[in-house]
Amino acid sequence: MEHVTIYGRMGCGFCVRARNLCESRNYPYTWIDMVEQGLSKQDVADRIGRPVYTVPQILVGSEYVGGCDEFFAYVREHSA
Repeated sequence: MEHVTIYGRMGCGFCVRARNLCESRNYPYTWIDMVEQGLSKQDVADRIGRPVYTVPQILVGSEYVGGCDEFFAYVREHSA
């Protein structure tokens, strides 16, 4: 698995699930806490090139995957 980037917030259960999936499968990932970094949804949208309405926002390499559910589906699809 390419490097995973997760934009999210510490109190977000979906963000925690996405991080736990990376850790349980030993995927290299970077966690970017939007609150800690002072990032707005617009800041993240500018980085990923699409509107942001929810967190987490997840990229694998430079490919935008989506949120937690899409990330789990991506992992299932690419692990077979």
